[in-house]
Amino acid sequence: MAKKKGIGRMVVTLECTEQKGSGIAGMSRYTTQKNKKNTPARIELMKYNRFMRKHTLHREIKK
Repeated sequence: MAKKKGIGRMVVTLECTEQKGSGIAGMSRYTTQKNKKNTPARIELMKYNRFMRKHTLHREIKK
């Protein structure tokens, strides 16, 4: 039997850390999936922020 896809995976939201204090309007957020067993810590990724027009650090936030 094949394993079910998605067991142990959860949807997380990534939010830009640099835009909060800069005063630029808008909110740069991305959604992705992670395996909670393999990655119990919060995810940090460099993603593109269209409001600042550059790649910035995005961290996982609580919903």
